[in-house]
Amino acid sequence: MSISLSSLILLPIWINMAQIQQGGPDEKEKTTALKDLLSRIDLDELMKKDEPPLDFPDTLEGFEYAFNEKGQLRHIKTGEPFVFNYREDLHRWNQKRYEALGEIITKYVYELLEKDCNLKKVSIPVDATESEPKSFIFMSEDALTNPQKLMVLIHGSGVVRAGQWARRLIINEDLDSGTQIPFIKRAVAEGYGVIVLNPNENYIEVEKPKIHVQSSSDSSDEPAEKRERKDKVSKETKKRRDFYEKYRNPQREKEMMQLYIRENGSPEEHAIYVWDHFIAQAAAENVFFVAHSYGGLAFVELMIQREADVKNKVTAVALTDSVHNVWHQEAGKTIREWMRENCCNWVSSSEPLDTSVESMLPDCPRVSADE
Repeated sequence: MSISLSSLILLPIWINMAQIQQGGPDEKEKTTALKDLLSRIDLDELMKKDEPPLDFPDTLEGFEYAFNEKGQLRHIKTGEPFVFNYREDLHRWNQKRYEALGEIITKYVYELLEKDCNLKKVSIPVDATESEPKSFIFMSEDALTNPQKLMVLIHGSGVVRAGQWARRLIINEDLDSGTQIPFIKRAVAEGYGVIVLNPNENYIEVEKPKIHVQSSSDSSDEPAEKRERKDKVSKETKKRRDFYEKYRNPQREKEMMQLYIRENGSPEEHAIYVWDHFIAQAAAENVFFVAHSYGGLAFVELMIQREADVKNKVTAVALTDSVHNVWHQEAGKTIREWMRENCCNWVSSSEPLDTSVESMLPDCPRVSADE
């Protein structure tokens, strides 16, 4: 049986409580005070004292993982798939490790989009200043000049970024299952221009500035004795706060704030921005969308905001497990009619591939995505 550091810290308090509960009124007052102290200790936060440092590698090699010739993530030495529970009974630490690996994989997929798919990274907003937050999308060289066909890809919500469908599938299955790369390569091979949206890149994170509180001793009008008392109370308060902070945030994780990217602060805003500044300017006679999950909702919002333009340029839309809702999004009758004719939603189902699946919503056909 193992005893955690937090248990050892609290053990003397528990023993003391057990002893003084047997005493008189004075002892009961002490018991009440100790109970009050315990009520203010966050045991979940205290358990973080037992964690190893949240200091993870910043490369796949540092994690001792690599993608093999089949696009599967495997341990360099053992050949085993990724193991989430690397440290037993340390779920938070394991989750942080998983997230750190996910960030590396995001950058790895970006590299593949540029090197293997020959896409270029394009910064947005297009008129961004040097100092403001920026995002980016990926485009083929002929995305705006291809006169015939343009393919636009939109992923779902969450941690995924441009070029990904599902991080979990990239890590646990392979690159073909979890990324948009097979779609992009086939589209390019069949003569399409390609634009890859990045709808979850809505802000950058920066460290919160520290707030400096002016010392009360700066007030020269106060009597010296009063200032001394205030300074003593202030020092005691700071001492208690620092002591609590030591347990609340033992890993000294930085407190971050979010700076949103202009006109791209949500997936819906992003889709409209890319439409206005890129897709609407494209020469392609036929534009096709592939939108997964929340990407389908973003496309419907784009239609609501740019109905006439979308109808004029978009030929067909392939949705996959789309979470759009024409009622909640207040899509009008003309939009619903257009979607019935030009959209199809492939959904998870036990039925054979392309079998019709009933829907309660009067928008586009739904068919099974399973083989």
